[in-house]
Amino acid sequence: MRSGITMTTGSLYKNIIVFSIPLMFSNILQVLFNMSDIAVVGRFAGSDALGAVGSCTILVSLFTGLLIGMGGGINAITARFAGARDVEKLQKAVHTAFLISLVYGIVITAGGLLTAKTILTSLNTKPEFLDSSVLYMTVYLLGTPALSLYNFGSGVLSAMGDSRRPLLYLLISGIINVALNLFFVIACHMSVLGVALASAASQYISAGLVIFRLSRCGDIYALHLSKMKLDRRTAKNILMLGIPSALQNAIFAMANLFIQTAVNSFDTIMVAGNSAAANADTLVYSIMEAFYIACTSFMGQNYGAGNKQRLIKSYKICMLYAFSAAAVIGILLLIFDRQFLSMFSKDNAVIEAGLKRLTIMACSYCVSSFMDTTIAASRGIGKTIVPTIIVITGSCVLRIIWIYTIFVHFHTIPSLYLLYIFSWSVTAICEMIYFFKTYNKQIVHFNDTAV
Repeated sequence: MRSGITMTTGSLYKNIIVFSIPLMFSNILQVLFNMSDIAVVGRFAGSDALGAVGSCTILVSLFTGLLIGMGGGINAITARFAGARDVEKLQKAVHTAFLISLVYGIVITAGGLLTAKTILTSLNTKPEFLDSSVLYMTVYLLGTPALSLYNFGSGVLSAMGDSRRPLLYLLISGIINVALNLFFVIACHMSVLGVALASAASQYISAGLVIFRLSRCGDIYALHLSKMKLDRRTAKNILMLGIPSALQNAIFAMANLFIQTAVNSFDTIMVAGNSAAANADTLVYSIMEAFYIACTSFMGQNYGAGNKQRLIKSYKICMLYAFSAAAVIGILLLIFDRQFLSMFSKDNAVIEAGLKRLTIMACSYCVSSFMDTTIAASRGIGKTIVPTIIVITGSCVLRIIWIYTIFVHFHTIPSLYLLYIFSWSVTAICEMIYFFKTYNKQIVHFNDTAV
C-alpha cells in the first residue's frame, strides 16, 4: 500500500523516531529559511528593516496557522483510511482535500490582503515600520495558495508514512529562498520587498514539487485529474477536523497579537530584540511539531486498524520525545544565547533586549509538550472541537487576562513572557483530563493488539 514507515506494526519507539526525524529536519529547514528573511534584512538592510519584518511575525503565524490546521485535518483523515486499508475512501479523501486546500488558500490570501494593514495598525506597529511591514505582508500573502497546497501534499505523504520527500522538497525550495534573499537584498537593494518575493517564490516551488510527486507516484493515494471531484461526506469529515484545528492555531495567533501589542509598547530596540529572540520559538516549535504530526499519524492509522495498545503507547512515546527535544534545545539556547541572537543583529543593544525574552522562553518550551501532544492525540482519534474550546478558554483567554492584569501592573518583558508557562500548564491539565476520558469511552471496544 505504501513505501514509507509502517505505523501499525513494529517497534513504536523506532518507527516514531525514524518517521519524525525527516519531518523535524523539514520543519527546521523551513524555519531556518524563514529566519533567513530576518537575518538577511537585519544584517544587510538595518534595524528598521529587521523591525518591519519582525513586526509581521505574529501576523504570518496567524495566516499560516490557518493553513497548518487544515493540513492536520487532512493528515488525520488520510491516516485513518490508510490504517483501515479503505482504498476508495482514501482516494476520495486525497482528491477532496486537494480541492479544499486550493480554495482555502485563495480565501485566506484574499482575507489577508484585505485585513493586513488594519491588523498591523491595531497592533501599534511603529510608524517607521508600518509601510514596510504592509509591503512585506502583501507580497508574502501572494504565496499563501501555494503554501496551502504544500501542506496538503505534506499531510498526505506523512499520513502514508513518507516523511522524507517533504524534507527534500523543502530543502530545494529553501536553498532557492536563501539565494534569492541574498540576491534581492544585497545585489538589488530591495530590502523588505526582496525577502518577501523570495519567500513567495519558494512556496510555489515546494508546492509544485509535492503536487508533481502525488501526480506521478502511481500509488493508491496518487492525484488523478479524472478523479478530481469533491465528495461531500469526505469534505465534511475533513472540515470537521481541519476547521477546529485551524481556528485553534488562529486563536493562538490572535492571542499572541495582544502579546505583540504589549511588546510594541516598548521602544524600537526592545521590539527589534524581541523579533530576534522570537526566532527561537519557531525553531523549537518546529522540532516539537514533528512529534505532534507523528502522534496524529500513528494514532490515526492505529485507530483505523483498531490497535488499542498502539494508540496509547504512540501518545506516550511522542510526548516523551517532544519533551526531551524541548528540554535539550532550551538548555542549548541558554548556553549559546548571545551567539544565537547575533545571527539576527550586530547591535549589542538589540541583543541585550532579546536576552530578556530568550532566557524565560528557553526554560518554558518543554511544558508545552504536554498540551500539544495531547491535542495531537485527540485529533488522531477524531476529536478536535472540545480540545479547541479548551485551548481557547485555558490558554488564549488566560493570556489576554494576564496581559491586562499582571503585565499592566509590572510592565516588564519578564512579566509578559511568564504568561506562556502559566497558560500552557493550565491548558495541558485540562486537555489531558478530556483526552483520557474520551479515550477510555471511545476505544474500549477495540481488541487489544500486541505492540
